[in-house]
Amino acid sequence: MLPIGAHMSIAGGMDRAFSRGEEAGCTAMQIFTKNANQWRGKPISPEAAEAFRLAWERSPIGPVVAHDSYLINLAAPDDEKRDRSIAAFLDEMERCALLGIPHLVMHPGAHMGAGEEAGLKRIGEAFGRIFSEGPEGVTVLLENTAGQGTYLGCRFEHLAEIMERVPAGRFGVCFDTCHAFAAGFDLSTEAGYSLVMAEFDRIVGLEAIRVFHLNDSKKDQGSRVDRHEHIGRGTIGLDGFRALMRDKRFRQVPKILETPKGDGNELDRMNLATLRELAGER
Repeated sequence: MLPIGAHMSIAGGMDRAFSRGEEAGCTAMQIFTKNANQWRGKPISPEAAEAFRLAWERSPIGPVVAHDSYLINLAAPDDEKRDRSIAAFLDEMERCALLGIPHLVMHPGAHMGAGEEAGLKRIGEAFGRIFSEGPEGVTVLLENTAGQGTYLGCRFEHLAEIMERVPAGRFGVCFDTCHAFAAGFDLSTEAGYSLVMAEFDRIVGLEAIRVFHLNDSKKDQGSRVDRHEHIGRGTIGLDGFRALMRDKRFRQVPKILETPKGDGNELDRMNLATLRELAGER
């Protein structure tokens, strides 16, 4: 089966994300391991970790990835904010290790006016500490960004430089389609998709992509505005997603929706059905 799914809520207990994912038709899933708008979460008890692992073992859902808190900014020029971000990210990694989740997705950070080079340097220094202190079983997935404000990661060169600054780092990439399109990369046609992937391969390497975030875009190419839309209903359209879903190089790479939610699972089901059709499974 194709490993595709959506971001699922952990309300009421992290193990409950699996039943929600199954109801939506997921074969892969992304979660937060705590409230994404808080610096630290309630510690994960041994009982909660066991319940999560048992639910995963019993579930048809395969790959599970986690996403870190939106508050974390490893590029922050303010030392206090960056130290708090490092501590929070280390906590995120520990939580993943307790749950057995091997991949943690994160946005590289914003330089807040200090400049790209200063921001990338701060991120590299932060990861040097993080990888020396954090658990070894968790791989950090740098997510490309739309480039809003002073956010780093909108250029493939940013991702490559962060990895190069920390040679011992356990890095991969989470490739977000909406973010790439908003940053100026044309994913709206099969030809455009091929050129973008060739460029990524030249600068970073396709083998670095461990997860995709599949989101259409409400805004135009190069807008630098991050607004997700349902698959095929935005400015990327179906052709680019068809090219990705039929790219044999990425068939077993998990693909996660972060598209708008409805009251239940109907919108996730709709988008997953579209993706399976584009992959030629229906």
